[in-house]
Amino acid sequence: MNEDVLSTPGHLISLAARGFARLSESRLKPLGFGVGQLPVLVALQNGKASTQRDLARFARIEQPPMAQMLARMERDGLIERTRDPADGRSSRIVLTRTAQERMPEAITTLFQGNREALTGFTGAEAGQLVDLLKRLIENLDQIANAEASSGD
Repeated sequence: MNEDVLSTPGHLISLAARGFARLSESRLKPLGFGVGQLPVLVALQNGKASTQRDLARFARIEQPPMAQMLARMERDGLIERTRDPADGRSSRIVLTRTAQERMPEAITTLFQGNREALTGFTGAEAGQLVDLLKRLIENLDQIANAEASSGD
């Protein structure tokens, strides 16, 4: 077999993802955020989700890790939980004022890191990379869903 497993898209994307995660983590930490919290922070800021279940779905993680993350975020003063008036068994989650105030700087920081990582890419190349990655993620989701369905 002549193929180099270290040159496969899966391996290279994994290396890139870890590199982005290290860069983002080091720049977000002084702001009190973690890179894993980003989907939750963005979903809450944009009103895309407000319950643990919806946040887990939005962030594409299972309920137990989401519960742990939310507990840490609450402890760190990033979120608050309030009882859902429509369903007493459920709670609504919102960003604290502190988190809201820090979000613009965090977003600016992340965009800056992305610009730096794409140094030497044209705008068209950067756009094409994003489009290709979105298609790849969609394919992977379809594969995972098909395998989950066949296992039922």
